Amino acid sequence: MTRIMWQMIKDDLICPFVDLKTEYYDLGLKNREKTQDQVTVDSAEATKKYGVAVKCATITPNAARVKEYDLSQMWKSPNGTIRAMLDGTVFRAPIIVKGIEPVVRNWKKPITIARHAYGDVYKNAEIRVPGPGRAELVYTAEDGSETRALIHHFEGPGVIQGIHNLDSSISSFARSCFEYALATHQDLWFATKDTISKKYDHRFKDIFAQMYQDEYKAKFEEAGITYFYTLIDDAVARVMKSEGGFIWACKNYDGDVMSDMLSSAFGSLAMMTSVLVSPHGYYEYEAAHGTVQRHYYKYLKGEETSTNSVATIFAWTGALRKRGQLDDLPDLVNFADKLEVATIHTIESGRMTGDLARITTLPNPVKLNTEDFILAIADQLKNE
Repeated sequence: MTRIMWQMIKDDLICPFVDLKTEYYDLGLKNREKTQDQVTVDSAEATKKYGVAVKCATITPNAARVKEYDLSQMWKSPNGTIRAMLDGTVFRAPIIVKGIEPVVRNWKKPITIARHAYGDVYKNAEIRVPGPGRAELVYTAEDGSETRALIHHFEGPGVIQGIHNLDSSISSFARSCFEYALATHQDLWFATKDTISKKYDHRFKDIFAQMYQDEYKAKFEEAGITYFYTLIDDAVARVMKSEGGFIWACKNYDGDVMSDMLSSAFGSLAMMTSVLVSPHGYYEYEAAHGTVQRHYYKYLKGEETSTNSVATIFAWTGALRKRGQLDDLPDLVNFADKLEVATIHTIESGRMTGDLARITTLPNPVKLNTEDFILAIADQLKNE
C-alpha cells in the first residue's frame, strides 16, 4: 500500500511544485528477484554517490511471501542490506500534532530513538538442527589458530543463530549518537543487556563509555546535557515514567521494536520520522512502518482504504530539505517546511485518516480515505 501512496504523494504533493530530478530503484520483490537483489546493492551505492536518498517501505519476505511472489529464496531485509553498506545510525522521532495525545500521560516531549544500523539479527547466520549433536562457535584467525566456545550439546532437534558486529560500526554508532545529541541539545541514554551478554553487549557499552570519556564529556558538560547508560529493561521502565525530550540509543533489534512501541504510544506507527545518518555524510529518509499489507489487499479488491501517509510524506520532506541544505537551495528547504506544516495543519483542522480519527481528542473529526487525505494536504499547501 505504501507504493500506492508513494505515487500519489509524488503526483499531488511533490511534482506540481518541484522540478524533481531523481534516480529510481525498484525494490519491489519482483524486481529484487529479477536482479537477484543486485538492485538493493545498486540503490545503496547510489545513496553514497548522491548523498541523499528517500526510500519507500519494502517487504522482507517470509515463507508465505516466497510462495506468493514465486521467489527463488527468502531474500534478506533490504533495509538491513542498505544500512550495512551505509553504516551510521537510524534516528526516529514521533511527529507531534494537536489532538493526538500520547497514551502515556506524562510524556510531554518527543522521544527520539537512535537505532544502530548494522549487524545483530539482521546479518545473522542460521542453522536448523535436525537432531542430536554438538554445536560450537568457532573463530579462525588469519594464522589458522582457532578459538572455540560450546553453544549447546543438542539431544534433539533445535535451531542455532550466529550474529556479529564490528568495532568500527559500533564506534560510528556511538559517534553519531553523541553528535546528534549535541546538535539537538538533548540528553542521550544508551541501553543494552551487558549483565547477560558479557562480551557482545558489553563491547557496545565499553566503546560508548570510552568515546564519551575521551571526546565528548567536556562538550556535553558545556552544553548542559548528559550521557546516561543503563540496562535495556531498566531503560524501558525509566522511559515510561519520563516526560520525554531525550535520545534513546538502542542496538539494532531493540531500536526496531522500541521505535514501533514509541510511535504507537505517541499516536500511530505512521506518525514517526526516520533518517539514517552516516558518519560518511550519507542520509537515507524513510517511513518507520511497514508496507500496510492488509490495506493493500483491500485496495486490490476495489475496497476503500484510509491509510496514513504522513510518515512517507515526512520522508520526502526530510530528503528534499537535506538536498536543499547540501546544494544551497533555500526554496527547496522552504517547500519542505511548508509541506510538513500543511500536513500537520490538515490533521489539526480535523481532517485525517482512520487510524487518527479513532484516537483524536478533536471534536467531530472527518475521516478521509487514502487519496482524499493527500488531496486535502495539497489544498492546505496552497494556503501555507
